[in-house]
Amino acid sequence: MSTPARPKSWSRPLADFVGKAIDPVLAKQGFGESDIITYWPQVVGERMAGVSEPIRLQWPSRGSAPSPDRAPQPATLIIRVESGFALELQHLAPLVIERVNARLGWRCIGKLAFRQGPVGLAAKRPPRPGPPDPAAIRKASETTAAVDDEALRAALTRLGSRVFTKTRAKT
Repeated sequence: MSTPARPKSWSRPLADFVGKAIDPVLAKQGFGESDIITYWPQVVGERMAGVSEPIRLQWPSRGSAPSPDRAPQPATLIIRVESGFALELQHLAPLVIERVNARLGWRCIGKLAFRQGPVGLAAKRPPRPGPPDPAAIRKASETTAAVDDEALRAALTRLGSRVFTKTRAKT
């Protein structure tokens, strides 16, 4: 006697649907697939991904029909970058082009173009910490009581009160 067949599970990971959902939106920006957008931190590194983001692929005009002996013209990847990092990313352009093309598996990108401006994630600043805990201020004052210079003692007390304040859990 054989074992009864298990019912097929219809649940699927959300990641299976994300690409299909955003690919049509990205196609309007010139992207054939979502790899450049979704893997941007892996392509340029976490530090540069925090201050830059790909915004569009600009393909050259088609002009005449491509001949078999002529390779297709690569696209220009347009990247939004924070003003202070545009020069650094410009110096890294050959590496970025190489990494994007390696990610896509063919010579898709020929050059980069930069648009300076605020980047979505970098535009959000972390919240400022609240005032130090009164117990931490007392502890810092006691620790710095032996310092003779009043200005130095005040500065060390302010610093110490921040150090002694318990770090709050991020919400």
